Amino acid sequence: MDLRTKAPAAIQIKRKSLAKRIYEFRYLYLLLSFTLIYFIIFKYAPMYGVQLAFKKFTYRRGITGSEWIGWKNFQDLFRSQQFTRTIGNTVAISLGRLFFTFFIPIIFAVLLNEIRCSAFKRVVQTFMYLPHFLSWVIISGIAYSLLSVNGGFINKLLLAAGGQPVNFLLEPECFRPILYISSVWKEVGWESIIYLAALAGINPELYEAATVDGANRFKQMIHVTWPGIRSTVVIMLILTVSRVMSAGFDQIYNLYSSPVFSVADIIDTYTYRELFLKSKFGQATAAGLFQAAINIVMVVVTNQIAKMINDGEGLY
Repeated sequence: MDLRTKAPAAIQIKRKSLAKRIYEFRYLYLLLSFTLIYFIIFKYAPMYGVQLAFKKFTYRRGITGSEWIGWKNFQDLFRSQQFTRTIGNTVAISLGRLFFTFFIPIIFAVLLNEIRCSAFKRVVQTFMYLPHFLSWVIISGIAYSLLSVNGGFINKLLLAAGGQPVNFLLEPECFRPILYISSVWKEVGWESIIYLAALAGINPELYEAATVDGANRFKQMIHVTWPGIRSTVVIMLILTVSRVMSAGFDQIYNLYSSPVFSVADIIDTYTYRELFLKSKFGQATAAGLFQAAINIVMVVVTNQIAKMINDGEGLY
């Protein structure tokens, strides 16, 4: 038989097998389709507006018809002392969040894994997960209630101890610690889930062998638990570092005010003001594009470093 007649038949068989596989897993593809639609609509379609970073936007001409001005929006952006201050605040808050909060979910997951009473363990997990489902609007309301000068619980304790009331949310030196503490309280339970899943995947026979060798619980955590979750920790660290230029808009926007702008104003809040309060679409888009570019670079650099210190294991 001629090879030219065989080739279309082979292709047809492959096409049929592919179609058959898709049909076989149709429900999984159906579930996947919603995620794909979400990313297409809310992540990829908005990339059309990135061109605003290089244009002088006017409502009359629209995005496509507006005048190209090259790098002028970026030049104006970096000449602004306010924007350079937001870069420093963003990096400082992100690094502080990484240093003070990243390892707490890991420690919590390991300690929770050591609890032998399953009923108590479930109760603790439930109470630690609950704050995650509260919005930052509610969390900020709780923070104001606790830290308010007039009737706040913390200031009542200070007065009872003979001290003076302090308006914590208006004190620049107090604002960032409040960010870290509230972030830990809200997210530590939820972020520990992935580490608990990694701990559940460790073979129990490894602990039994370590016990036979005379290792106590602490040594088992060092030589069995940590190697079992190290890859997960590395991946989560890379993902966390990739957001170093995103310091948490929702949290800061609901907690900050003008007295703490010097330590609290970040790129996201700056972009929000430029876009919605001043209608500077070009500079706001340029700021967002700069932020995204730095985050991509941080992912690549952190992944390469992780591979060097983690036996070639990284995010990709």
